[in-house]
Amino acid sequence: GDWPAFPDTVAALEALGTRHELAILSNVDDALFAESAKRLRTDFAAVITAQQVGSYKPNPRNFARLLAQLDRPREQILHVAQSLFHDIAPARAAGLTTVWVNRRHDRPGFGATPPETATPDLEVPDLATLAQLIEAAR
Repeated sequence: GDWPAFPDTVAALEALGTRHELAILSNVDDALFAESAKRLRTDFAAVITAQQVGSYKPNPRNFARLLAQLDRPREQILHVAQSLFHDIAPARAAGLTTVWVNRRHDRPGFGATPPETATPDLEVPDLATLAQLIEAAR
């Protein structure tokens, strides 16, 4: 519950949230996300946890739940995540456009996640860069 957000995350979510609805699809339980949400200081249009779905990503059920709960065409959803294994590969399989936040861009390996060869639609080093790119594209 006291895991800190990355330094760029709060400001990036704030910037993105001014023009876009934000949703969370997380591999945690409701209580843990409630603690994390305090640090993120963002109003999310939807929060979907592994506890609610009854499975953990990369299970396709998590992405099916996301699509059902958001109730909008896949083309209107941009899935942004750090894990190629848990997020980018299954999101691509679900037909979503993806952005890989490659926080390890300057280091070898995959960190704590299993290796994966999924190809995202866009790769950024952090959320601040994504927020800047989206704002510049307007």
